[in-house]
Amino acid sequence: MENDNFTTLEQGAWGGLLGMHGRMMRLIDADLQAHSHISHVEFEVLLRLSWEADHRLRIHDLAARSVLTRSGISRLVERLEQAGLVVREKATEDRRGAYAVLTKAGMTHFEAALRQHVAFVRRHFLALFSEAELEQMAVFWQRVETGQANLESGDNTRPEN
Repeated sequence: MENDNFTTLEQGAWGGLLGMHGRMMRLIDADLQAHSHISHVEFEVLLRLSWEADHRLRIHDLAARSVLTRSGISRLVERLEQAGLVVREKATEDRRGAYAVLTKAGMTHFEAALRQHVAFVRRHFLALFSEAELEQMAVFWQRVETGQANLESGDNTRPEN
């Protein structure tokens, strides 16, 4: 039977991630609000749209890739639409579906926010690590991503170390 509490090592690893994540999100949100007048969640939506070749994603796909629920992402897209940063388009292949599409103004606003954000993340996070540590961190995050995808699909296979 497994112990119901974290070991000291597990507590340091998991607790460190939780603490760092909370602090970084507060700092990032404050910086984005101060320089770009958007929240980190709004920035994430603009980022995800910018990564798409046609700068568009279905609303339910945005929800699946973010921390928000489908109704939460729908309200956020509505706010971004009111700000002129995205438009909502009905899906032609599915009458019930809709896309969020990054506007030209949205891309301009996002690119300015991105420059500031990259500088902030480099200064407050990336600069703390060597290149080798960053490479290892990228491997760790990929392992976590793969492990979660496996669990969600019902595959309990542990990713390779």
